[in-house]
Amino acid sequence: MTLPIQVTFDCADPAALSRFWNEVLGYRLDSPPPPYESWDEALDAWNIPEERRNDASASVDPEGNGPRLWFQRVPEGKTAKNRVHLDVRAAVGLQGEERMAALEAKADSLVVLGATRVQRHEPDGLNFGHIVMQDPEGNEFCLD
Repeated sequence: MTLPIQVTFDCADPAALSRFWNEVLGYRLDSPPPPYESWDEALDAWNIPEERRNDASASVDPEGNGPRLWFQRVPEGKTAKNRVHLDVRAAVGLQGEERMAALEAKADSLVVLGATRVQRHEPDGLNFGHIVMQDPEGNEFCLD
């Protein structure tokens, strides 16, 4: 039996980072639990004060295939390179210049959303080429 996974991001602004990754991956905010019709309704019922309503956020694949993403507010900022990172598969099946052009186009669109481009890695014998990026809070990910 396989178990589902959730990828957790420590961050300063869970709502904003969740929106960023929703745009990158085509995800959406997770729905509130029944019987609530909205998150505001749920948070009101749970007596969560306004200043705590951005302590966490969750994003899901609308088709139910990808892992759930959990964003949790932490007081400290990022201080070192990620030990684990996401590879966003933006050019599956493409090779050479066609692949790198697709990755460049995706990188450009993500920069508009607040990502930072870090480094381009050219194709070689073992690597088909990829671009290292950072999300708006500095978490590294690759366009692969």
